[in-house]
Amino acid sequence: MRRTLIALGIGLGLLGSTVVSAPAQASSWVADPLASTVTAAQQVAAFWLADGAANLKNATPYAVQTVVHGERGSTDVVLDGKPGVVAPVPSPLSEEGQPPMTLGKVFFVGADGQPHWCTGTAMQSKYRNVVATAGHCVYDTQSGRTTLDKWAFVPGYSEGTTPWGLYVGKQAVTHFDFYASTDYDRDFAFVNVYGGVVSSSAGELTNTGRLVDNVGGQGFIWNQRTASSVDVFGYPAGPNPDGTQPYTGQTLESSTGSTFTMTLSDLPSDQPIGVDSPFTGEGSLGSSWLSRYSSDLRIGYLTGITISVSDTDGDNRYDTGVSPYFDGQVAEVYNTASNLWTGSIA
Repeated sequence: MRRTLIALGIGLGLLGSTVVSAPAQASSWVADPLASTVTAAQQVAAFWLADGAANLKNATPYAVQTVVHGERGSTDVVLDGKPGVVAPVPSPLSEEGQPPMTLGKVFFVGADGQPHWCTGTAMQSKYRNVVATAGHCVYDTQSGRTTLDKWAFVPGYSEGTTPWGLYVGKQAVTHFDFYASTDYDRDFAFVNVYGGVVSSSAGELTNTGRLVDNVGGQGFIWNQRTASSVDVFGYPAGPNPDGTQPYTGQTLESSTGSTFTMTLSDLPSDQPIGVDSPFTGEGSLGSSWLSRYSSDLRIGYLTGITISVSDTDGDNRYDTGVSPYFDGQVAEVYNTASNLWTGSIA
């Protein structure tokens, strides 16, 4: 889907898109339509839910930019402002010891015309309708930075089920630098989704309500020092370099590790951070890094998003997840998405 620029902080008439420029001092964010009308959103929902959700079940893990080469750094991150925080919202159905309901898979059709998935996270926001994931799980970096087609989120996805419905993406918000130059320091996106839907045996869509009302929403934290411990949640599926494949991608997995700065040799990024995690690359793109995670309430504060993985010790097994550092500019993009309304499609 070719993007239409809703607003941004820098005018770009040369891109040939419909551009509304914000004042010069405003933030450099862009918002792009995914399924901008109810009719379009209904068609997306039907694509994924028809024939017993066949396209959901047949989707494969996204394999774009799953692996990078990097080294762990010894210095800490550079803050660009004061630390900030948005409080999470517990799930109304939270059960101790169970994985967070806020985590799920984002589904879309890739540049190859086939259905794929990454990991996504439901976030607290004004309209309770925001999903966080990797930027290149929303924007097609392989063919001109268009948005990926038929984008939807399924929280709690497990082996082909949609326990709390399917949520079609209405619009995506990312940083201007990722849009303009695929700056991987800005490889993140916040997607506003419509209210959830389920499909009857007759193919009729029924509304299940707003995302965060149903599953809760993770908090958000930025301009923090590297953490001694974060919990990583995702759906890893691909093999290690040595051929072992410890994950299937069918169920939510978690790991716990410390974070640190990194230097990447094959990805343009000035301040990436890493986390100790054995997740393999395919499927784990978009995995959430949650700081201060409470296993009782199943909530924490999003402090990173996996955009790739790396084998930093050379043993042919992945040991590190890689994320952009969440600074004040990430917060500005999130705040923009937090204030965008969506509505229902059923």
